[in-house]
Amino acid sequence: MPETKVGVITHYFGKPGVAVMKATEAPIAVGDKIHIKGHTTDHTQVVESLQIEHQSVPRIEVGQDAGVKIDCHAHEHDEVFKVTD
Repeated sequence: MPETKVGVITHYFGKPGVAVMKATEAPIAVGDKIHIKGHTTDHTQVVESLQIEHQSVPRIEVGQDAGVKIDCHAHEHDEVFKVTD
């Protein structure tokens, strides 16, 4: 499946399993299928929610960052790709 780089992980909070994702190349929206890749990270999932300052948002634009609940342990500088079918 083709992938397009959309952003990067800037922080990971282990206890709630939330990553802070910054959109650096393209917008990221709820419902997008993303692939998180790093030295020890290789995880694909659908974005179920995005939050900015504890407020749900439907998408983030380039330059914005948001918290997203993820099902794996991510690391700072892991790259985020949008998977297109």
